[in-house]
Amino acid sequence: MSIGREIEDIARDLIKHQHDHPPVRDLNREFDRKLTFTDRVASDFARLVGSWVFVLAQLGLMLLWVLLNALSVLRHWDPYPFLFLNFVFSLEAAIWVSVVLMALNRQADRDRMRAQNDYELNVKAEEELKALMNHLMHQDEILLQIVNRLDRGDREMKRLARRLEQVLEANAEASRPQQTPQGAPASPVSTPAQPERPLGLPTP
Repeated sequence: MSIGREIEDIARDLIKHQHDHPPVRDLNREFDRKLTFTDRVASDFARLVGSWVFVLAQLGLMLLWVLLNALSVLRHWDPYPFLFLNFVFSLEAAIWVSVVLMALNRQADRDRMRAQNDYELNVKAEEELKALMNHLMHQDEILLQIVNRLDRGDREMKRLARRLEQVLEANAEASRPQQTPQGAPASPVSTPAQPERPLGLPTP
């Protein structure tokens, strides 16, 4: 297998991890879309009851009621001890308590929806962490394979280098001139034979 093919296989293994999760929901927008007209009115009244504007308006109405019935400016429609005022306040308190309880029920529904959404987010986060851990483990395996391949390539390169050194040494020994060892007798050299002189001639 060529190196380019191995690199393509490794890259294909690395990009195999995918994220397949539903998108995050906007709970406030979903909850507001489900509210009816009466639910919206009850929520607005509950916000009004829990404000300083409502408290000050109630105090002003009570003081005006008491002053108009205590002083002789107008006809006393509710003389002391202001029984009709107590009845109005009791009826108003019952109505406002019911409205506030309805608002609290809707708030509880929203809290349950948020808790469910938090649970879903935690499940998705856990799945994502598991996927990331598996992806990292897969990357570790691929890196280990790469290190093993590099180690095998390094050993092969070292083996080839030793083989090349041996071949070079053998070539150097073959090309070196042969020398006679010291103390060996020299090879006899044949001398040309002198021509024989004819008999009776003086030697020089």
